[in-house]
Amino acid sequence: MPDQPAPQSTRLAVLIPFGIVTLIWSSTWIVITDQLGVVPIAWSVSYRFLIGGITMLIYAAIKRETVRLDARGWRFVAALALTQFCLNFNFVYRAETYITSGLVAVVFALLLVPNAVFGRIFLGQKLGAQLIVGSAVAMAGVALLFVHEARSDPHGPGVALAGIAAALLAVLSASSANVLQGTETARRYPMVPTLGIAMLVGAAMDAALAWAMSGPPVIELRLGYLAGVLYLGVFASALAFTLYFGVLRIIGPAKAAYSSVLVPVIAMLLSTIFEGYRWSVLAGVGAVLAMAGLVIALMARRPAR
Repeated sequence: MPDQPAPQSTRLAVLIPFGIVTLIWSSTWIVITDQLGVVPIAWSVSYRFLIGGITMLIYAAIKRETVRLDARGWRFVAALALTQFCLNFNFVYRAETYITSGLVAVVFALLLVPNAVFGRIFLGQKLGAQLIVGSAVAMAGVALLFVHEARSDPHGPGVALAGIAAALLAVLSASSANVLQGTETARRYPMVPTLGIAMLVGAAMDAALAWAMSGPPVIELRLGYLAGVLYLGVFASALAFTLYFGVLRIIGPAKAAYSSVLVPVIAMLLSTIFEGYRWSVLAGVGAVLAMAGLVIALMARRPAR
């Protein structure tokens, strides 16, 4: 039987952007925590994607990429803006007002489950045995991390439940956007300018939500807040989403979502350095299992449709 080619997910063109995205998004949980307080959540999200959208359109102009959206394109942009750049991040920021950033990161690792299921339903992507095994191993690790975080969370059960519910709604919103990026419609339009427009539309949605809930714009003229908005807009949004959706279009939403499995592990390492996070045997075993499942799943070959 002839040797099969290595799966696309092991190529450097996938692994390098995959690694960059994972490192960037692992750091955002701490930065988001610092964004909470003075500025209403929806305004902070709006500022983030206003900066992100402008950055992407400048980059598109430098690359001389333009896009003309027809009715189908505008529907796609509106759906992506609503699910990814409005609902997803408003729920994420809201979740961090109830529970620790580490626990939100752990819950968000569940993204691989709806991504795989929605990919199967809407994109016809079958799940191979190795991908299923990798998912099971990784989710066992995530479960151990979840138990550790839940035990150490200082908030009461009601508050924790509200935070987990908000994080799960964010996961479903993000997964819907991930599947949109895996459709043929997404491939009809150049990614960078289309994402830039979607971010600006999302920023407008966020601003409308913010104005309805909290009134006129509020800004905190603190260096840490302003630097955080710039970092989240330029690096965690414009750069990271361009790389992530590029990877997703190559390896599919199920495997691309494995960045969300590794993110909580790195996020906890960063929390150890900057927030005094304390590891336990349970958390250590969970981290090892999550990374092992990631390796198993990324090595899986996509089965025939």
